[in-house]
Amino acid sequence: MTLPSMRLDGKVALVTGAAGGIGSAVAKAYAEAGADCIVAERPERMDDLEAVCEVIRSHGRRAEPLPLQLPEAVSIEEHVGQAMALMGRIDILVNNAGVNRPADAFDVTEEDWDLVLGVNLKGLFFLSQQVGRHMRDAGGGKIINMSSIMGVVGYYQRAAYCSSKAAVVNLTKVLAIEWAPFKINVNAIGPTFVVTPLTQPYFDDPVKSQELVSRIPWGRAGQPEDIVGAAVFLASDAAELITGHTMLVDGGWTAW
Repeated sequence: MTLPSMRLDGKVALVTGAAGGIGSAVAKAYAEAGADCIVAERPERMDDLEAVCEVIRSHGRRAEPLPLQLPEAVSIEEHVGQAMALMGRIDILVNNAGVNRPADAFDVTEEDWDLVLGVNLKGLFFLSQQVGRHMRDAGGGKIINMSSIMGVVGYYQRAAYCSSKAAVVNLTKVLAIEWAPFKINVNAIGPTFVVTPLTQPYFDDPVKSQELVSRIPWGRAGQPEDIVGAAVFLASDAAELITGHTMLVDGGWTAW
């Protein structure tokens, strides 16, 4: 038996929310595994992609920055078209972009709800739809949705966020069923709390940080690098028969 490879040589990956945190780590790991990368970010953060592109190119891979405003359908269609024109194909899509507005459920506003569900769910779906059509025509591909442990458990001040991430878990199953005939694998990753520039203020609060870490049997929060193994595996030929699955990278949080 030949051991399935986790190399991504010759593949083109589109990673959203790639300027920092998990998205940046995944894009860099894909380049190390042999993939060329389209790294997408909000238009106002395009300068932040320069360092990510430098690392990708240091591995001898091609890097193309792409502005993408989720969940605007016009922006999605336009920029997927640009990505295809640049690279000619998209073999791997990582829907990593996401937002959160923590608030007690009594205090969540319509604006909060629409923003979180818009980016985390609506934007993810319509980007998957656009890229999925190209994958279908090309004979297959891999889609990886970034959910969260908050997609399978609850947490206070996360009414909108937990709702969006739970929806991503089930949407992943639906797309996996519908798109399996086209050889498109659709899976999700559910990270625990990960230390990123956006979450750092939470970890700077010793009370909140201790309460959070106490829920993780492994004894620490996640780092972006903890997520890349799952992302590379699910994008590779080694995960050929895996679809509709949410892989929890949570240090044991959901084992309680």
